[in-house]
Amino acid sequence: MKVLLIKDVKSLGKAGEIKEVADGYGKNFLIGKGLALHATTDVLNKHKAEQKKLALKEEQEIAQAKELAEKLNATKLTIKHKVGANGHLIGSVTNKEVSDALEQQFSIMIDKKNIALDNKIKTIGIYEVDCKLGHSIHAKLKIDVIAE
Repeated sequence: MKVLLIKDVKSLGKAGEIKEVADGYGKNFLIGKGLALHATTDVLNKHKAEQKKLALKEEQEIAQAKELAEKLNATKLTIKHKVGANGHLIGSVTNKEVSDALEQQFSIMIDKKNIALDNKIKTIGIYEVDCKLGHSIHAKLKIDVIAE
């Protein structure tokens, strides 16, 4: 009997795979516990259509991420921060501040967790920050830190 796995089964395979199993194992255990479906042509066609839909969605997400990466690479973000007497910032520029400034100045929303500051920004100057956009796409954002 052929079954389409809905969930990962430890000794059999991962979700989405089609496996040949014994009738009793397939009917009583896999289908009975909701781990698999009987692999009829109707079920297989629905599965293929779903896979195509997921692939199309992933392609769209990748295209959007690449577009955003190009936009971020061409963007220079300006952040105003309080400066002490010796020219150092009071505190430091955090990835949350970068995320908020990006949203305010350019209406680009990136989660603060996806902004990687290599070192703490504690002085005035121009810095490059790596932004993770998903699907292993990264962008370099230039940040100009100026005195308030």
